[in-house]
Amino acid sequence: MTASAYANLALPTPFHSRIAPLCHSNAWSRWAGFATVGHFTSVEDEYFAVRNAATLFDISPMIKYRIAGADAARYMNRLLTRDIDKVGLGHVAYAVWCNDDGKVLDDGTVFRFDDGAFQINSQERHLCWLRDSAFGFDVEIDDVSDVVAGLALQGPTSCAVLKAAGIGGVETLRPYRFTRYELDGLALMVSRTGFTGDLGYELWVDPGGAEALWDRLMEAGEANGLRPIGSGALDIARIEAGFIQANTDFVAADAALRPSRCRSPFELGLDWLVDFDKGHFNGRRALLREKEEGSRYRVVGLDVEGSKPAAQALIYHGRRGREVGAVTSAVWSPTCKRNLAIATLKADYAEDDGRLWADVYVNKELKWERIRARCRVVERRFFNPRRRWATPAGDR
Repeated sequence: MTASAYANLALPTPFHSRIAPLCHSNAWSRWAGFATVGHFTSVEDEYFAVRNAATLFDISPMIKYRIAGADAARYMNRLLTRDIDKVGLGHVAYAVWCNDDGKVLDDGTVFRFDDGAFQINSQERHLCWLRDSAFGFDVEIDDVSDVVAGLALQGPTSCAVLKAAGIGGVETLRPYRFTRYELDGLALMVSRTGFTGDLGYELWVDPGGAEALWDRLMEAGEANGLRPIGSGALDIARIEAGFIQANTDFVAADAALRPSRCRSPFELGLDWLVDFDKGHFNGRRALLREKEEGSRYRVVGLDVEGSKPAAQALIYHGRRGREVGAVTSAVWSPTCKRNLAIATLKADYAEDDGRLWADVYVNKELKWERIRARCRVVERRFFNPRRRWATPAGDR
């Protein structure tokens, strides 16, 4: 199927006219109803560009909500588990929000603007939940997904690309901060955020300026190895960074077919996002009970022996022992030179005791065979380079 034919089945993003001619693989998929690229040429080449040069990934399909009004901050504190009063103006915060049972509906980034308004960027759609949660608050909640286009510019030379594009002083932008620029009449917001665990930025622009922004970046980035990438390379990078993904590593609570599939912030390893001292918030009572009684599960990082990814593998305690969990994401890491996995384990087995085993499928003489490989619980942030946090940001 050609790119133009696929666009008839999925919506084009504001960058589609620039992306489609470059997608030589014709590897298209859907994200939130929009056409998105799995890989342009080679997943491996695109991945190495993330870690060694600079890359562009179209994040326009991301769901974006604007929250504004006299009670915006109070409302956000009721919605989120973390204390929004500790998030300064011009800052970006990672956050989760829960249902009344303390189970995570989604995670995302929250932008706090100077006018007291906020923007939530998320994987899934939550407009009904957000508006129901706003009962009694003087706020307006609008879906602005279609009026904000986005590009993720990630990699060691990403700062150099922005400076070459005429964005002066961007090297002083600290992680989880954002600022605004104007480039030849083009209004641009730049945040030092991303989903690769590397030095990187996300650029936000009106859809009418999307093509001009793409062209400007591609021209400025030619000397710094800038290239577009698809979701395949991004997935390798985000696993290396230990980032979890909704409906991959956990099921959004409002989409789970069984209550047992839902996860709390504690079970996802996001204890640091729960602030009981700020007052009441959605799910607070349930989370207090869980803190006292203990959690059922724990999402952890695993280091698996061998070089075959343990994709969708079951985890056992003892080589022939009982099943205690399952892998949700796995990859052989070209940078870490390790077989990495993100897995959900029963809480009693989340501390490494040297007795965990994972199912791994290997190809032997044109036949797939299942073997068990040792694995150990490790820090989930497998890859965490200094350049990700350095300020001022370097050009390499």
